Formats: sequence, C-alpha cells, structure tokens
Amino acid sequence: MTPVLPRPAHRRTLALLAVTVLLATAAVVAVGRAAGRAAERDHDRAGQPAVRQGGFGLGGPGRLIFRNLAWGPQRDHLAAVPLSDPGAVRTAGPDDCLRFHAAAGTGVCLRATGGVVPGHEAVVLDARMKAVRHFPVPGIPTRARVSPSGRLVAWTVFVSGDSYAGGAFSTRTALYDTRSGALHDSLEDFTVRIGGRRHQAVDHNFWGVTFAADDTTFYATLGTGGRTYLVRGDLNRRTLTAVRENAECPSLSPDGTRIAFKKRVRPKGADAPWRLYVLDLRSGREWPLAERASVDDQALWRDGRTVLYALPGDYGADLWQVPANGGGHPRKVVASAVSPAVTGP
Repeated sequence: MTPVLPRPAHRRTLALLAVTVLLATAAVVAVGRAAGRAAERDHDRAGQPAVRQGGFGLGGPGRLIFRNLAWGPQRDHLAAVPLSDPGAVRTAGPDDCLRFHAAAGTGVCLRATGGVVPGHEAVVLDARMKAVRHFPVPGIPTRARVSPSGRLVAWTVFVSGDSYAGGAFSTRTALYDTRSGALHDSLEDFTVRIGGRRHQAVDHNFWGVTFAADDTTFYATLGTGGRTYLVRGDLNRRTLTAVRENAECPSLSPDGTRIAFKKRVRPKGADAPWRLYVLDLRSGREWPLAERASVDDQALWRDGRTVLYALPGDYGADLWQVPANGGGHPRKVVASAVSPAVTGP
C-alpha cells in the first residue's frame, strides 16, 4: 500500500507545532533556571558577611547604612554597621531599597513596587525608618541624596521614550522639600545658564544632586549636546549655572569647600572611562584620587578626609574608601554593599 503523505499545509502545521513546543520548552527551562538563581540568592553562602535581622533608626550617630548585597534572606534590604567597625555583623531591617541615602533623621528609599504593572517609587523615611511620603517615579532608580539638615530630598531615575535620546535612556531628577511639602518633579523646568548665557535645549538631562548646608544651594550634573557640566543650583531662583565641564555625580564635602566627582578620562565606550577627582571650589584646583579603577558611582564623604564609593564585586558591588587629598591607597571597607549613608559623626 502506498503511504499517505501529509499535504504541504499539514507539513507546515506540524513544523509550526514542533517549533512552538521547542520554544515553550525553552521558555519553561529559562524560567526555571531564573527562579533557581533567584532562590539561590536567598540562601546564605560561605564567606559572605554575617547578617542578622533586627531594627535600627536614622537618628543614631556613627552608623553606616547601606543596601545589603550579601546573599541570603536579607539581600537588598537596608543594613547598618558601626562606622568605627564596618566589618562587624550587619543588622538588616525589613526595608528593601535599590538606592538609599539619609541625613539628620530623614531618609529616602527608591524601590520597586509590585502589582499587575510593576513600577518604582521614592519613599521618604523618618528617623524611625517609617514611611511618611510615597512618590511614584517614572523610571529605574539610579541616584538619591538628602540635604545635611534632612529637609531636602533628591532622586534621579532613568527613563526611556524621549525622542532626542534615540532609544537610549535619559534621566529625570526631582527635589522634595519635607518642610513645605513642595515637589519639583523635574530639574528640566529650571533655567539653565552656560558661559553666562541662558541655555535651552531639548536634551537637558540632570543627575547626581548634592546639597549645601543652606538648603538653597545644590550641585548636580547636566548632560547636553554630548557634554557634561557641573551645575550649581539655586532652589529659590530655580536656576542652574554651569561652573565646570566634564564633572559628573558631584558630592559636596561636609565643610562645603570641596566636591568629589567622577571625571571622564577616556572616550565613551572605552574601558575604565572615569576616575575620581576632588575639586576645591575656592581656588578651582582639582586633583585625581589614588583610586585608579573606573568608578561609576556618586561618591560619599565618610568624613572631611575620606570618600566612599562602590566598585563591582563578586556579589554585585563592594564599598571602598580613599583619602580625599589624592594621597594614600584605596581600601575595601564593606563587602557586598552599595548606596551608603553615614549618620552623624
């Protein structure tokens, strides 16, 4: 008997069904592997920093708080150690944050939100780590800062969809006044001056805010036309004035006289494009710090002599420190940690 062969349409249907089954199987395997990796991150691993569950506030002096990256049940939770002993057993609270900062009893936590449509929000915290305000944010968190007095809060997120960006990410930076309740939801609404002239462009992007002690002056990064500028902001006048080119992610020293920043030393796309520098605001002199690795982070002053920053590590990132005067040597101080804040002296 002559076998009955499938008609061409049937063969195409069978082939499509086979491909569909293969794709579905691959998807199930991929989801299973991803779930396995996620579950693995929830279990302690040998050699990781010791973490215990507990509670802490933002008002106590001499404390270093950060996002804990050590594998285990408290991964991504905020954790605290004594500033004098950063290698001590860390105490992890219930709050999970992607970016965090705190000062004078006020904190800001940028975190993911659940629900049918996942998103992100900025949460303002009081000294007891209780949420007092929630703000939806339009993108992925990248920077957060609180003013020395605890009055002003800033956050930056990556956003997509701006026509000028050509499919790449751009940024949105917001400022919130905890005393008046005023929210400036985008620095793009401020007047910008470069070289003494008003500068208007559709591609203004701002990130990396740092505050002065007067709760009026602040510094940030402006990106426009393929260049970056250190800009000085005036909250009352709603102005941003460029003071230096090629200075990103500024961090003002406790005495308000110096700014730590990352400077591009190699072209875009090159390996190790940035290096940490410090700028003296009075003299305009700048100098490189002893850390020669590329630092893609907004540094934080641990005190008037030392800056903290994150570098890639085995479990995400580690916190390092280096003298601010350009001497000395870099030193790793906290493993598996990022986004630090120092509470009190």
